Amino acid sequence: MNAHTGPSIEDIAAIKANYALNDEQRAIIDHVDRVAREILHPLQEKMDAEEWWPEDLFSKMGELGLLGITAPVELGGSGQDEFTQALVSEILSKWNPAVGLSHGAHDNLCLNNLLRNGSQGQIEQYVPGLCNGTLVGALGLTEPGAGSDALGSMATTAVRDGDDYVLNGTKIYITNGPIADIVLVYAKTDKSKGAKGISAFIVETATPGFTVAQKLDKMGFRGSPTGELVFQDCRVPAGNMIGAENTGVSVVMSGLDLERAMVASMCVGMAERALELALEYSQLREQFGKPISQFQMMQSKLAEIYVDVESARAMSYRALAACVGLPRGAGGRGEIHKLTAAACLYAAEAFNRSVTAACHIHGGSGYMQDTEINRLYRANKLLEIGAGTSEVRKIIIAEELLRG
Repeated sequence: MNAHTGPSIEDIAAIKANYALNDEQRAIIDHVDRVAREILHPLQEKMDAEEWWPEDLFSKMGELGLLGITAPVELGGSGQDEFTQALVSEILSKWNPAVGLSHGAHDNLCLNNLLRNGSQGQIEQYVPGLCNGTLVGALGLTEPGAGSDALGSMATTAVRDGDDYVLNGTKIYITNGPIADIVLVYAKTDKSKGAKGISAFIVETATPGFTVAQKLDKMGFRGSPTGELVFQDCRVPAGNMIGAENTGVSVVMSGLDLERAMVASMCVGMAERALELALEYSQLREQFGKPISQFQMMQSKLAEIYVDVESARAMSYRALAACVGLPRGAGGRGEIHKLTAAACLYAAEAFNRSVTAACHIHGGSGYMQDTEINRLYRANKLLEIGAGTSEVRKIIIAEELLRG
Protein backbone atom coordinates (compact mmCIF):
# COMPACT_ATOMS: atom_id res chain seq x y z
CA MET A 1 0.00 0.00 0.00
CA ASN A 2 1.26 3.46 -0.91
CA ALA A 3 0.85 5.87 1.99
CA HIS A 4 0.26 8.81 -0.36
CA THR A 5 -1.95 7.33 -3.05
CA GLY A 6 -3.96 4.88 -0.97
CA PRO A 7 -4.46 1.13 -1.54
CA SER A 8 -3.64 -0.37 -4.91
CA ILE A 9 -6.08 -2.48 -6.92
CA GLU A 10 -4.18 -5.56 -5.71
CA ASP A 11 -4.49 -4.42 -2.09
CA ILE A 12 -8.24 -3.87 -2.44
CA ALA A 13 -8.68 -7.27 -4.09
CA ALA A 14 -6.78 -8.95 -1.24
CA ILE A 15 -8.89 -7.17 1.38
CA LYS A 16 -12.16 -8.10 -0.32
CA ALA A 17 -11.00 -11.70 -0.80
CA ASN A 18 -11.11 -12.21 2.96
CA TYR A 19 -14.90 -12.14 2.80
CA ALA A 20 -15.71 -12.65 -0.87
CA LEU A 21 -16.79 -16.06 -2.15
CA ASN A 22 -15.45 -17.54 -5.35
CA ASP A 23 -17.70 -18.49 -8.25
CA GLU A 24 -17.75 -22.18 -7.33
CA GLN A 25 -18.74 -21.41 -3.73
CA ARG A 26 -21.49 -19.08 -4.94
CA ALA A 27 -22.85 -21.76 -7.26
CA ILE A 28 -22.87 -24.30 -4.40
CA ILE A 29 -24.56 -21.83 -2.05
CA ASP A 30 -27.23 -20.93 -4.63
CA HIS A 31 -27.98 -24.63 -5.11
CA VAL A 32 -28.10 -25.40 -1.37
CA ASP A 33 -30.25 -22.33 -0.66
CA ARG A 34 -32.80 -23.30 -3.31
CA VAL A 35 -32.97 -26.93 -2.20
CA ALA A 36 -33.15 -26.06 1.50
CA ARG A 37 -35.82 -23.41 0.98
CA GLU A 38 -38.00 -25.53 -1.32
CA ILE A 39 -37.55 -29.03 0.14
CA LEU A 40 -36.28 -28.80 3.72
CA HIS A 41 -38.04 -25.69 5.01
CA PRO A 42 -41.58 -27.11 4.53
CA LEU A 43 -40.62 -30.09 6.72
CA GLN A 44 -39.84 -27.91 9.76
CA GLU A 45 -43.20 -27.83 11.48
CA LYS A 46 -43.90 -31.58 11.31
CA MET A 47 -40.34 -32.46 12.34
CA ASP A 48 -40.60 -30.26 15.41
CA ALA A 49 -44.15 -31.18 16.44
CA GLU A 50 -43.67 -34.94 16.08
CA GLU A 51 -39.92 -35.27 16.67
CA TRP A 52 -39.95 -36.77 13.20
CA TRP A 53 -36.96 -37.48 11.00
CA PRO A 54 -37.91 -38.57 7.45
CA GLU A 55 -36.47 -42.05 6.94
CA ASP A 56 -35.11 -41.33 3.47
CA LEU A 57 -33.83 -37.81 4.16
CA PHE A 58 -30.12 -38.65 4.29
CA SER A 59 -30.26 -40.56 1.01
CA LYS A 60 -32.14 -37.61 -0.54
CA MET A 61 -29.49 -35.21 0.73
CA GLY A 62 -26.88 -37.47 -0.83
CA GLU A 63 -28.68 -37.35 -4.19
CA LEU A 64 -28.89 -33.56 -3.95
CA GLY A 65 -25.15 -33.21 -3.32
CA LEU A 66 -25.50 -31.94 0.26
CA LEU A 67 -23.27 -34.61 1.83
CA GLY A 68 -19.53 -35.26 1.66
CA ILE A 69 -18.64 -31.62 1.07
CA THR A 70 -14.99 -32.14 2.03
CA ALA A 71 -14.69 -35.68 0.64
CA PRO A 72 -12.75 -36.35 -2.59
CA VAL A 73 -14.78 -36.41 -5.79
CA GLU A 74 -13.57 -39.94 -6.56
CA LEU A 75 -15.22 -41.13 -3.32
CA GLY A 76 -18.51 -39.40 -4.09
CA GLY A 77 -17.87 -36.08 -2.37
CA SER A 78 -17.65 -32.49 -3.56
CA GLY A 79 -13.92 -32.02 -2.97
CA GLN A 80 -14.43 -28.69 -1.22
CA ASP A 81 -12.75 -27.22 1.87
CA GLU A 82 -14.02 -26.73 5.41
CA PHE A 83 -15.02 -23.14 4.68
CA THR A 84 -17.44 -24.29 1.98
CA GLN A 85 -18.70 -27.08 4.23
CA ALA A 86 -19.53 -24.47 6.87
CA LEU A 87 -21.36 -22.31 4.33
CA VAL A 88 -23.54 -25.30 3.48
CA SER A 89 -24.19 -25.88 7.18
CA GLU A 90 -25.09 -22.19 7.61
CA ILE A 91 -27.74 -22.34 4.88
CA LEU A 92 -29.24 -25.67 5.95
CA SER A 93 -29.50 -24.39 9.53
CA LYS A 94 -31.19 -21.22 8.32
CA TRP A 95 -34.00 -23.07 6.57
CA ASN A 96 -34.29 -26.14 8.80
CA PRO A 97 -32.27 -26.10 12.04
CA ALA A 98 -32.92 -29.78 12.80
CA VAL A 99 -31.51 -30.80 9.43
CA GLY A 100 -28.56 -28.46 9.95
CA LEU A 101 -27.76 -30.12 13.27
CA SER A 102 -27.97 -33.67 11.96
CA HIS A 103 -26.04 -32.72 8.82
CA GLY A 104 -23.25 -31.31 11.00
CA ALA A 105 -23.02 -34.47 13.09
CA HIS A 106 -22.90 -36.58 9.94
CA ASP A 107 -20.77 -34.52 7.58
CA ASN A 108 -18.37 -32.88 10.02
CA LEU A 109 -18.22 -34.84 13.27
CA CYS A 110 -18.24 -38.23 11.57
CA LEU A 111 -17.23 -37.99 7.90
CA ASN A 112 -14.77 -35.11 8.23
CA ASN A 113 -13.14 -36.65 11.31
CA LEU A 114 -12.77 -39.93 9.43
CA LEU A 115 -11.23 -38.19 6.43
CA ARG A 116 -8.74 -36.33 8.61
CA ASN A 117 -7.75 -39.20 10.87
CA GLY A 118 -8.70 -42.54 9.34
CA SER A 119 -6.56 -44.94 7.36
CA GLN A 120 -6.92 -45.18 3.60
CA GLY A 121 -8.73 -48.48 3.99
CA GLN A 122 -11.20 -47.03 6.49
CA ILE A 123 -11.82 -44.02 4.27
CA GLU A 124 -12.45 -46.16 1.19
CA GLN A 125 -14.77 -48.47 3.14
CA TYR A 126 -17.02 -45.89 4.76
CA VAL A 127 -16.77 -42.51 3.02
CA PRO A 128 -18.68 -43.37 -0.20
CA GLY A 129 -21.71 -44.50 1.82
CA LEU A 130 -21.54 -41.39 4.00
CA CYS A 131 -21.42 -39.25 0.85
CA ASN A 132 -24.46 -40.79 -0.81
CA GLY A 133 -26.45 -41.05 2.40
CA THR A 134 -26.81 -44.83 2.47
CA LEU A 135 -24.80 -44.64 5.70
CA VAL A 136 -25.66 -42.21 8.49
CA GLY A 137 -22.85 -41.07 10.77
CA ALA A 138 -22.59 -39.87 14.36
CA LEU A 139 -19.92 -39.22 16.98
CA GLY A 140 -19.94 -40.62 20.52
CA LEU A 141 -18.01 -38.59 23.12
CA THR A 142 -20.29 -37.27 25.89
CA GLU A 143 -21.27 -39.62 28.72
CA PRO A 144 -23.72 -39.38 31.66
CA GLY A 145 -20.80 -38.54 33.97
CA ALA A 146 -18.51 -36.88 31.42
CA GLY A 147 -19.64 -33.62 29.85
CA SER A 148 -17.31 -30.64 30.12
CA ASP A 149 -14.71 -33.06 31.50
CA ALA A 150 -15.35 -35.45 28.62
CA LEU A 151 -11.79 -36.81 28.51
CA GLY A 152 -10.81 -36.98 32.15
CA SER A 153 -14.11 -38.48 33.35
CA MET A 154 -14.64 -40.87 30.44
CA ALA A 155 -15.82 -44.25 31.73
CA THR A 156 -16.35 -46.16 28.48
CA THR A 157 -13.60 -48.74 28.08
CA ALA A 158 -12.13 -50.74 25.20
CA VAL A 159 -10.13 -53.84 26.13
CA ARG A 160 -8.02 -55.72 23.57
CA ASP A 161 -9.07 -59.34 23.09
CA GLY A 162 -7.26 -61.06 20.23
CA ASP A 163 -8.12 -59.32 16.97
CA ASP A 164 -10.89 -57.27 18.58
CA TYR A 165 -11.53 -54.61 21.20
CA VAL A 166 -14.44 -55.16 23.57
CA LEU A 167 -16.29 -51.92 24.37
CA ASN A 168 -18.36 -51.31 27.50
CA GLY A 169 -20.00 -48.06 28.50
CA THR A 170 -22.64 -45.46 27.72
CA LYS A 171 -22.72 -42.36 25.52
CA ILE A 172 -25.46 -39.74 25.86
CA TYR A 173 -26.82 -36.72 23.97
CA ILE A 174 -25.58 -38.24 20.72
CA THR A 175 -26.96 -36.44 17.65
CA ASN A 176 -28.08 -38.99 15.00
CA GLY A 177 -27.52 -41.76 17.57
CA PRO A 178 -30.93 -43.41 17.06
CA ILE A 179 -30.54 -43.54 13.25
CA ALA A 180 -26.78 -43.90 12.80
CA ASP A 181 -25.15 -46.75 10.88
CA ILE A 182 -21.65 -45.92 12.10
CA VAL A 183 -20.50 -44.02 15.18
CA LEU A 184 -17.01 -42.68 15.89
CA VAL A 185 -16.64 -43.71 19.52
CA TYR A 186 -14.03 -42.65 22.07
CA ALA A 187 -13.11 -45.09 24.81
CA LYS A 188 -10.40 -45.58 27.46
CA THR A 189 -7.83 -48.16 26.36
CA ASP A 190 -5.47 -47.40 29.25
CA LYS A 191 -7.11 -46.05 32.40
CA SER A 192 -3.76 -45.40 34.05
CA LYS A 193 -2.95 -42.72 31.46
CA GLY A 194 -6.11 -40.68 32.00
CA ALA A 195 -6.98 -38.49 29.01
CA LYS A 196 -3.87 -39.75 27.24
CA GLY A 197 -5.19 -43.29 27.37
CA ILE A 198 -8.14 -42.72 25.01
CA SER A 199 -8.57 -44.33 21.59
CA ALA A 200 -11.05 -43.74 18.76
CA PHE A 201 -13.06 -46.49 17.04
CA ILE A 202 -15.45 -46.87 14.13
CA VAL A 203 -18.41 -48.82 15.47
CA GLU A 204 -21.05 -50.21 13.13
CA THR A 205 -24.37 -50.02 14.93
CA ALA A 206 -25.40 -53.46 13.67
CA THR A 207 -22.63 -54.91 15.87
CA PRO A 208 -23.93 -57.19 18.67
CA GLY A 209 -23.67 -55.45 22.02
CA PHE A 210 -24.63 -52.03 20.64
CA THR A 211 -28.06 -50.68 21.55
CA VAL A 212 -29.92 -47.39 21.51
CA ALA A 213 -31.15 -47.19 25.10
CA GLN A 214 -33.48 -44.28 24.45
CA LYS A 215 -34.33 -41.49 22.07
CA LEU A 216 -34.21 -38.21 24.01
CA ASP A 217 -36.98 -35.58 24.09
CA LYS A 218 -35.40 -32.15 23.49
CA MET A 219 -36.56 -28.55 23.88
CA GLY A 220 -35.27 -27.49 20.44
CA PHE A 221 -33.90 -29.07 17.25
CA ARG A 222 -36.61 -31.65 17.92
CA GLY A 223 -36.61 -33.22 14.47
CA SER A 224 -32.94 -34.13 14.79
CA PRO A 225 -32.82 -37.50 16.59
CA THR A 226 -30.67 -37.56 19.74
CA GLY A 227 -30.10 -40.64 21.85
CA GLU A 228 -28.36 -42.60 24.57
CA LEU A 229 -26.09 -45.35 23.26
CA VAL A 230 -25.03 -48.40 25.24
CA PHE A 231 -22.07 -50.70 24.55
CA GLN A 232 -22.25 -54.00 26.39
CA ASP A 233 -19.45 -56.39 25.47
CA CYS A 234 -19.55 -54.81 22.01
CA ARG A 235 -16.80 -56.50 19.99
CA VAL A 236 -15.13 -54.20 17.44
CA PRO A 237 -12.35 -55.31 15.05
CA ALA A 238 -8.94 -53.88 15.93
CA GLY A 239 -8.78 -52.63 12.34
CA ASN A 240 -11.60 -50.21 13.20
CA MET A 241 -9.36 -48.22 15.53
CA ILE A 242 -8.63 -44.75 14.16
CA GLY A 243 -4.92 -44.07 14.44
CA ALA A 244 -2.73 -45.74 17.03
CA GLU A 245 -3.86 -46.92 20.45
CA ASN A 246 -4.04 -44.17 23.10
CA THR A 247 -3.83 -41.34 20.54
CA GLY A 248 -7.54 -40.51 20.53
CA VAL A 249 -7.07 -37.24 22.42
CA SER A 250 -5.53 -35.58 19.35
CA VAL A 251 -8.49 -36.74 17.26
CA VAL A 252 -10.91 -35.35 19.84
CA MET A 253 -9.26 -31.96 20.22
CA SER A 254 -8.68 -31.37 16.52
CA GLY A 255 -12.28 -32.35 15.81
CA LEU A 256 -13.63 -30.05 18.53
CA ASP A 257 -11.90 -27.04 16.99
CA LEU A 258 -13.56 -27.71 13.64
CA GLU A 259 -16.86 -28.45 15.35
CA ARG A 260 -16.83 -25.08 17.10
CA ALA A 261 -16.18 -23.30 13.80
CA MET A 262 -19.13 -25.17 12.26
CA VAL A 263 -21.39 -24.34 15.22
CA ALA A 264 -20.56 -20.66 14.70
CA SER A 265 -21.81 -21.01 11.11
CA MET A 266 -25.03 -22.62 12.27
CA CYS A 267 -25.58 -19.66 14.60
CA VAL A 268 -25.09 -17.22 11.72
CA GLY A 269 -27.62 -18.97 9.51
CA MET A 270 -30.25 -19.18 12.22
CA ALA A 271 -29.68 -15.58 13.33
CA GLU A 272 -30.08 -14.43 9.74
CA ARG A 273 -33.41 -16.24 9.54
CA ALA A 274 -34.51 -14.64 12.83
CA LEU A 275 -33.77 -11.23 11.31
CA GLU A 276 -35.77 -12.05 8.18
CA LEU A 277 -38.75 -13.19 10.24
CA ALA A 278 -38.56 -10.11 12.48
CA LEU A 279 -38.41 -7.76 9.49
CA GLU A 280 -41.36 -9.46 7.80
CA TYR A 281 -43.53 -9.50 10.91
CA SER A 282 -42.72 -5.91 11.89
CA GLN A 283 -43.95 -4.69 8.51
CA LEU A 284 -47.15 -6.77 8.60
CA ARG A 285 -48.18 -6.25 12.22
CA GLU A 286 -50.09 -3.01 12.81
CA GLN A 287 -50.69 -1.27 16.13
CA PHE A 288 -51.90 2.26 16.81
CA GLY A 289 -52.80 2.58 13.14
CA LYS A 290 -49.42 1.79 11.57
CA PRO A 291 -46.92 -1.07 11.11
CA ILE A 292 -44.81 -1.60 14.22
CA SER A 293 -41.72 -1.27 12.01
CA GLN A 294 -42.37 2.48 12.03
CA PHE A 295 -41.79 2.73 15.78
CA GLN A 296 -38.25 3.71 16.69
CA MET A 297 -37.96 1.09 19.43
CA MET A 298 -38.71 -1.64 16.89
CA GLN A 299 -36.22 -0.10 14.45
CA SER A 300 -33.61 -0.11 17.20
CA LYS A 301 -34.14 -3.83 17.80
CA LEU A 302 -33.91 -4.61 14.07
CA ALA A 303 -30.69 -2.63 13.76
CA GLU A 304 -29.17 -4.43 16.76
CA ILE A 305 -30.08 -7.83 15.31
CA TYR A 306 -28.47 -6.89 12.01
CA VAL A 307 -25.24 -5.83 13.73
CA ASP A 308 -25.14 -9.09 15.70
CA VAL A 309 -25.70 -11.17 12.55
CA GLU A 310 -22.98 -9.47 10.56
CA SER A 311 -20.52 -9.37 13.46
CA ALA A 312 -21.03 -13.09 14.05
CA ARG A 313 -20.60 -13.75 10.34
CA ALA A 314 -17.29 -11.89 10.26
CA MET A 315 -15.99 -13.75 13.33
CA SER A 316 -17.19 -17.06 11.91
CA TYR A 317 -15.53 -16.53 8.54
CA ARG A 318 -12.30 -15.48 10.24
CA ALA A 319 -12.20 -18.75 12.20
CA LEU A 320 -13.20 -20.86 9.21
CA ALA A 321 -10.47 -19.35 7.04
CA ALA A 322 -7.96 -20.48 9.68
CA CYS A 323 -9.41 -24.02 9.60
CA VAL A 324 -8.83 -24.47 5.88
CA GLY A 325 -5.82 -26.67 5.29
CA LEU A 326 -5.40 -27.51 8.97
CA PRO A 327 -2.79 -30.31 8.96
CA ARG A 328 -3.74 -33.82 9.98
CA GLY A 329 -3.63 -34.07 13.78
CA ALA A 330 -3.36 -30.29 14.21
CA GLY A 331 -5.66 -28.31 16.45
CA GLY A 332 -6.56 -28.56 20.09
CA ARG A 333 -3.94 -25.99 20.99
CA GLY A 334 -2.56 -22.61 19.93
CA GLU A 335 -4.17 -19.90 17.82
CA ILE A 336 -6.73 -22.15 16.09
CA HIS A 337 -7.93 -23.47 19.47
CA LYS A 338 -8.42 -19.92 20.77
CA LEU A 339 -9.95 -18.56 17.58
CA THR A 340 -12.57 -21.28 17.06
CA ALA A 341 -13.60 -21.10 20.72
CA ALA A 342 -13.95 -17.32 20.39
CA ALA A 343 -16.00 -17.55 17.19
CA CYS A 344 -18.30 -20.15 18.71
CA LEU A 345 -18.69 -18.16 21.93
CA TYR A 346 -19.48 -14.90 20.15
CA ALA A 347 -21.76 -16.34 17.46
CA ALA A 348 -23.83 -18.34 19.96
CA GLU A 349 -24.31 -15.34 22.24
CA ALA A 350 -25.06 -13.10 19.24
CA PHE A 351 -27.69 -15.57 18.04
CA ASN A 352 -29.20 -15.67 21.52
CA ARG A 353 -29.53 -11.89 21.54
CA SER A 354 -30.86 -11.84 17.97
CA VAL A 355 -33.51 -14.51 18.36
CA THR A 356 -34.61 -13.13 21.74
CA ALA A 357 -35.15 -9.68 20.21
CA ALA A 358 -36.86 -11.19 17.16
CA CYS A 359 -39.17 -13.24 19.37
CA HIS A 360 -40.00 -10.09 21.36
CA ILE A 361 -40.89 -8.26 18.14
CA HIS A 362 -43.38 -11.05 17.41
CA GLY A 363 -45.06 -10.47 20.78
CA GLY A 364 -47.66 -13.08 21.69
CA SER A 365 -47.26 -15.03 18.45
CA GLY A 366 -43.58 -15.53 19.26
CA TYR A 367 -44.59 -17.39 22.40
CA MET A 368 -46.64 -19.91 20.43
CA GLN A 369 -44.78 -23.18 19.96
CA ASP A 370 -45.91 -23.77 16.38
CA THR A 371 -44.34 -20.60 14.97
CA GLU A 372 -40.99 -20.60 13.19
CA ILE A 373 -39.53 -17.88 15.41
CA ASN A 374 -40.45 -19.98 18.46
CA ARG A 375 -38.65 -23.00 16.98
CA LEU A 376 -35.54 -20.86 16.51
CA TYR A 377 -35.87 -19.49 20.05
CA ARG A 378 -36.11 -22.96 21.58
CA ALA A 379 -33.14 -24.18 19.56
CA ASN A 380 -30.76 -21.39 20.51
CA LYS A 381 -29.77 -22.65 23.97
CA LEU A 382 -28.07 -25.78 22.64
CA LEU A 383 -25.59 -23.65 20.72
CA GLU A 384 -24.32 -22.18 23.99
CA ILE A 385 -23.89 -25.69 25.43
CA GLY A 386 -22.84 -28.06 22.64
CA ALA A 387 -19.18 -28.41 21.57
CA GLY A 388 -18.22 -27.09 25.00
CA THR A 389 -20.32 -24.63 26.99
CA SER A 390 -19.79 -20.88 26.80
CA GLU A 391 -17.87 -21.15 30.04
CA VAL A 392 -15.54 -23.82 28.61
CA ARG A 393 -14.98 -21.65 25.54
CA LYS A 394 -13.93 -18.76 27.78
CA ILE A 395 -11.53 -21.03 29.66
CA ILE A 396 -9.93 -22.09 26.37
CA ILE A 397 -9.51 -18.49 25.23
CA ALA A 398 -8.02 -17.38 28.55
CA GLU A 399 -5.65 -20.35 28.74
CA GLU A 400 -4.29 -19.66 25.26
CA LEU A 401 -3.94 -15.94 25.97
CA LEU A 402 -2.02 -16.62 29.17
CA ARG A 403 0.13 -19.27 27.49
CA GLY A 404 1.42 -16.44 25.28
